[in-house]
Amino acid sequence: MHPYRSHSCGELRAAHAGERARLSGWIHRKRDHGQLLFVDLRDTHGITQCVIDVSSPLFQDLEQTRVESVITVTGPVVKRTPDTVNAAVPTGEVELQVEELAVQSRAEVLPLQVNSEEDAGEETRLRYRYLDLRREKMQARIRLRGAVINSIRRRMVEQGFQEFQTPILTASSPEGARDYLVPSRLHPGKFYALPQAPQMFKQLLMIAGFDRYFQIAPCFRDEDSRADRSPGEFYQLDLEMSFVTQDDVFAALEPVLGGVFEEFSNGRAVTPQPFPRIPFREAMLKYGSDKPDLRNPVEIADVTEAFRGSGFGIFARAVEGGSVVRAIPAPGAAGRARSFFDKLNDWARSEGAAGLGYIIFAEDGSAKGPIAKNLDPERTAQIKAGAGLADGDAVFFACDKESAAAKLAGQVRNRLGDELDLLEKGAFRFCWIVDYPMFELDEDSGKIEFSHNPFSMPQGGLEALETNEPLEVLAYQYDIVCNGVELSSGAIRNHLPEVMYKAFGIAGYSREQVDTEFAGMISALKFGAPPHGGSAPGIDRIVMLLADEPNIREVVAFPMNQRAEDLMMQAPAAVSARQLAELHIKLDLPPE
Repeated sequence: MHPYRSHSCGELRAAHAGERARLSGWIHRKRDHGQLLFVDLRDTHGITQCVIDVSSPLFQDLEQTRVESVITVTGPVVKRTPDTVNAAVPTGEVELQVEELAVQSRAEVLPLQVNSEEDAGEETRLRYRYLDLRREKMQARIRLRGAVINSIRRRMVEQGFQEFQTPILTASSPEGARDYLVPSRLHPGKFYALPQAPQMFKQLLMIAGFDRYFQIAPCFRDEDSRADRSPGEFYQLDLEMSFVTQDDVFAALEPVLGGVFEEFSNGRAVTPQPFPRIPFREAMLKYGSDKPDLRNPVEIADVTEAFRGSGFGIFARAVEGGSVVRAIPAPGAAGRARSFFDKLNDWARSEGAAGLGYIIFAEDGSAKGPIAKNLDPERTAQIKAGAGLADGDAVFFACDKESAAAKLAGQVRNRLGDELDLLEKGAFRFCWIVDYPMFELDEDSGKIEFSHNPFSMPQGGLEALETNEPLEVLAYQYDIVCNGVELSSGAIRNHLPEVMYKAFGIAGYSREQVDTEFAGMISALKFGAPPHGGSAPGIDRIVMLLADEPNIREVVAFPMNQRAEDLMMQAPAAVSARQLAELHIKLDLPPE
């Protein structure tokens, strides 16, 4: 017999009764019934009940061994009596009678409970993550992550993609988020950067002649933590394709993402392919966001003209000054108490808005509320029709400059979806957001900047850049969104040097700056680059959605905390003077 186990703790069944077995695992739970001691023994495969009689010389040792100690037990497998069968576990028809015991490792008093869902707090959980990961729920999440990655990899290979690895030590890029820098010992005063994404390298692979690339790629960004973004590092399905249009990229990625979500949906509905495509400007108007949650049926409407020159002076004056008015329907909210409307108004003020106006359309057809009192019936009817409202509904308003109004309206839409319980249950709703503007205007500096991805191909190519106003130029850029979570950004890349020089020139870069700051890319484009494009869905966010977890740290084995600290490994940490000297670095720390 193997020195540690003949079976796993999830393997024994009634058919094994009468056999001699050996199990190894962690003591999950103990129950002392006086004459009998029951031990639930756990490994990654399951739990088996073990039992020992008080007459056994091993009884006292097992009784005194703490939970989460690692033991090996050997003995006969016996059927449980019908009244003691545990149908909740696959091994519940049998138990192992302990005749031999070896304590492999004794556990000290635990800082958190493994055999319960008691919340020990994030700091304790992350400091003792190896214990936290022993819990059944955490094991399921991390296994799900592995299964999702395996499914993605299989689906990519089946479509003819090849997996390549790109460098981890690379050069810092002036575009994008803040880099993590790595000092060079051999080149004093110079630094590598950890890749924010393999963007440059995957494009260079296309220029090198590889046709379909993918990688489950680690990415590093020195950004603040969010619920849907880990600080420090994250993983993405990075892919790139040559000789493709935007439609080709969608046709390649939809079966992968749609297939993975169908495979792990556990009965939840998934948007059928092809996924709907929503232009950016339409998304901002109808949903107030380029990450719309399509489980929410509420659609925002533009009702600016209904208030232009109206008796509601606050909005009328704002419209004359260039503001817009967005209407956010609240289906069935007419019967809600006044406190519902006041609460939403207070919330809007807490978000920095001036407040929310509203109209209530009662069941009898009348319009109520402060705004309705200052509008003539024709304007009220215009709003009702424009926003698709019926008797029994209410409507809220966001009045501001276009971008600010869209943002507030989108927040109100999301809030109403939760408050009114409007979201479709048990569904994953996908969409593509397309036709992003190539450029945007920085309101503080007045300068034109890239709005999304500077290496994208403008729709209309060089001609569009030369003949259109910059803010009117659209790009072949796209995001894929699921349930209000952005899973991926992507684009058809700019593969022509003259287009790159022109696009960067509009954004304020000289030709010399492009040659210096993007030397590798602009040089490669001059030696024959194919039309190419790709995308990079986030692995962590995919698993987060499938696991129905709002916090991304719950689906990452060893995450950092919100302050980008690894409490378990005590990182970041100070290093020795010798190490700093080798790197030719002197510290200039801020005063404590």
